[in-house]
Amino acid sequence: MSQENVEVIRAVNEAWNAGDMDAFREQLDPDVVMYHVKGWPEPGPTVGREACMRFIEQLRDTWDADRIEVIGDYVHAADRVVVRWIWHGLGHGPQANMELTSVNSVRKGKIRSVEFFWDHDEALEAAGLSE
Repeated sequence: MSQENVEVIRAVNEAWNAGDMDAFREQLDPDVVMYHVKGWPEPGPTVGREACMRFIEQLRDTWDADRIEVIGDYVHAADRVVVRWIWHGLGHGPQANMELTSVNSVRKGKIRSVEFFWDHDEALEAAGLSE
């Protein structure tokens, strides 16, 4: 099951980079919970597929173009997949290169929750993968 969960997260990242937000939406459980990174201007969590999609669309509207660059392995533990990446944003907003790690819980082929961290080690600890 763990490799299948990794493939769900790969697919959602590919959908993001392709701008296919319908495919992205389909990877989310209807009751998904998104926990924002510490210090993010909007308080979290964001609950529900449509609320998460509205939040994401607002984020993406900040730039003319954005993409996710995975900079580490997809690490899995039980129903969680941890991935480190840089979110690049270009265009009318400020140029951004934010390095984040996400801890994604996947159940029955859908993302049930996602938690974002600035600190990779903190993310691994949250997923039960720290030494």
